[in-house]
Amino acid sequence: MTNENEKTTTSCCAAARQSIGETNNTEVVDSGSIAIPSGVNQPEVAREMVLIKGGTFLMGTHDDDGFPADGEGPVREVRLDDFYMNQHAVTNQEFLSFVEATGYKTDAEKYGWSFVFEHLMSDKTKEAVTQKVKQTPWWWVVHGADFKHPEGPDSSIDGRLDHPAIHISWNDALAYCQWSGTRLPTEAEWEYAARGGLQQKKYPWGDELTPGDKHYCNIWQGTFPDENRQDDGYFGTAPVTAFPPNGYGLFNMAGNVWEWCQDWFTKHHSQARTTLHPRGPKQGTTKVMRGGSYLCHHSYCNRYRVAARTSNTPDSSSGNLGFRCVKDPF
Repeated sequence: MTNENEKTTTSCCAAARQSIGETNNTEVVDSGSIAIPSGVNQPEVAREMVLIKGGTFLMGTHDDDGFPADGEGPVREVRLDDFYMNQHAVTNQEFLSFVEATGYKTDAEKYGWSFVFEHLMSDKTKEAVTQKVKQTPWWWVVHGADFKHPEGPDSSIDGRLDHPAIHISWNDALAYCQWSGTRLPTEAEWEYAARGGLQQKKYPWGDELTPGDKHYCNIWQGTFPDENRQDDGYFGTAPVTAFPPNGYGLFNMAGNVWEWCQDWFTKHHSQARTTLHPRGPKQGTTKVMRGGSYLCHHSYCNRYRVAARTSNTPDSSSGNLGFRCVKDPF
């Protein structure tokens, strides 16, 4: 296992289609695939959101626990306008409503497979797996895995409708946003909201991971990737409101599932004294992901910190990858 002090950019939480030779790096979603059928109304999303008042904040970190090679720094001043944000990640129920209304097919369904963490699937599913990710062998290529079948064809989201929708690609998230009249957050908006009004803290609630021995997020406890003590109560995903919200009323801005942002990924940031409404580069090959997931662990991938970041191709999906939406004020 990689020593955290080596500060590698390898992430236990990211699995890309390109890692096994399959990818289609495109930012454009075929609008015909998400056309809203006649008579179908868009959901009322504003009442499920909280208003995040704009302001200036210090984005990024120089934390010794960070990964400089990920482009977490330098710390820079950013100013944003007001925006609304989902209190929690889009749930299985919400994404299912979108699919039932539009007939949308996710990238996982189009490819016929997605990445599943090895210890979550059944023995029957494991027997059918023939391919794993070389660099991160706990990620297995599972045919029939998608948001409706999170651990493979013999699994379902029954009993988990209040959990975050997973196996969601950036393209899928964008499609949902187009249907719901929302958009994906910029990376700056995501970090500003995740901080919950706190300045340069490590987590959305402060600098201590478990203040008062209380768990505030769903991450890995034990020895990754073979033993999870489940001290926080969960092995895989948790309900989207399972832990206390941050200062802005937002749930699970650390752990549970990675969340897509709008921006193309870059490690190079503006050196201006104050950057207004940054939206990342105009082009790229991977999209920003934020927040960490239930697989993150301090010994390998402590990217559940609020300034931590990683990326993936727009068509990649896995069992720990979801999203939440934002909306501009009316």
